[in-house]
Amino acid sequence: MDKIKVGILGSTGSVGQRYVNMLRDHPWFEVVALSASEASVGKKYRDAAKWILDTGMPEGMAEMEIVGADPSEIKRSGADVVFSALPSDVAKRVEMEMAEAGLGVIADTSAHRMDPDVPLVIPEVNFGHLAAAKAQKEKRGGFIVTGPNCTTIGLAISLKPIQTEFGIRRVLVSTMQALSGAGFFGVPSMAILDNLIPYIRNEEEKVASELLKILGDFKDGAFEDARIRVGASCHRVCVLDGHTEAVFLETEKAASPDEVARCMAEFSSDAQRMRLPSAPDRPIIVRNEPDRPQPRLDRLSGSPDRAKGMATVVGRIRKESALDNGIKYVLLSHNTIRGAAGNAILIAECLKAKGVI
Repeated sequence: MDKIKVGILGSTGSVGQRYVNMLRDHPWFEVVALSASEASVGKKYRDAAKWILDTGMPEGMAEMEIVGADPSEIKRSGADVVFSALPSDVAKRVEMEMAEAGLGVIADTSAHRMDPDVPLVIPEVNFGHLAAAKAQKEKRGGFIVTGPNCTTIGLAISLKPIQTEFGIRRVLVSTMQALSGAGFFGVPSMAILDNLIPYIRNEEEKVASELLKILGDFKDGAFEDARIRVGASCHRVCVLDGHTEAVFLETEKAASPDEVARCMAEFSSDAQRMRLPSAPDRPIIVRNEPDRPQPRLDRLSGSPDRAKGMATVVGRIRKESALDNGIKYVLLSHNTIRGAAGNAILIAECLKAKGVI
C-alpha cells in the first residue's frame, strides 16, 4: 500500500516532537515535510529541535531540512495532509491558508476548534462529525479538522458511554494538569516546585465549550451543542506527563457505580471495530484499586505498543450524595499522546478509512 505523505507544522516543539515520534514507521503515513519557525528554516531537524522525549530522535527525520509554514513549500514536498502543532498566534492564518490551498489540516491548536464548519473530534466519541470535513473539502478544496484541548479529551471519552446509557444533566470537573501541557518552557521550575498553580488561562472556558460541541450532534450540516451544564476548575501541578481529573456528574437515569464501571469497561467505537493502527484496544481502562489511577503508574496504559498512552484510565467510581443521581470518579489521560498528537493521528486514520484522504 502506498503511504499517504504528510507534513508536520510546528515540528520542533514538544507536541511536534510527539508527532515525529509517533509517525516513525507508521503503516499508513510517511512524513515528507517538517516545518518550524523562520529561524529554523534551512536547518537539519536534528539541529533545529531540542529533543526532549525519552526515545531517540528518528534517524530518517533527523536529517530532514526544515521548511517554512507555506502551502507551496508543503505541497512541493508531496504532502497531502499536515498535522498542526503551531503556536496559537499563527495557527489561525496558516491553517486556513493550508486548507484553501487544497491540503487537509488536522490541528491540535485551538484556532479553529469552535468554527461553525470545523469538526472538533475524538474518534471514539463523535466519529460521525467527520462528515463535516468532506463538506469543507467540497467548498474550499482542503479541510480543517481539530482535536480538543488536552484536558477535554480524557473527560469526553469517560463521559461518552455514560451519556449513551444513562444521559447526563451536569458535569463538574477539577483538574490537576501536567507541566508538559504548558510546553517545555511554559512553567518555570521555581514557580511549580513545592507548589501548585490554581489558574491556567482560558482553560476552564475551553473545557466547557469544547465538551458541549463534542458531545452534541451534527445534523443537516450544522453542529448542535449537548444540553449539559458544565463547570470546571483547572490547576497546574508538578507532574511531568498525565492530566488527572476529579469528575462529579449528575445522570438523567439513576446508575450505580458498578453499572457505570461496566459501561465504561465495555465501551468501544468504530475506531476499535476498524482496528485502526493507533486505536487502543479499550478506550477506557477501569481500575478497581482504591488508589488508582496515578500518573507515574498509569499514563502509558493501553496496547498495542503504538497505542500506549491512548487509553483513558478511570478509577474510584462511587456515588455522590450531594447531587441527584450523583456519580464521581477520577480519570487520567496522557496529555501529549492522547491529548494531542495521538488523537490527531487517530483522526487522520479515520479520515483515510472514510476515504476523505
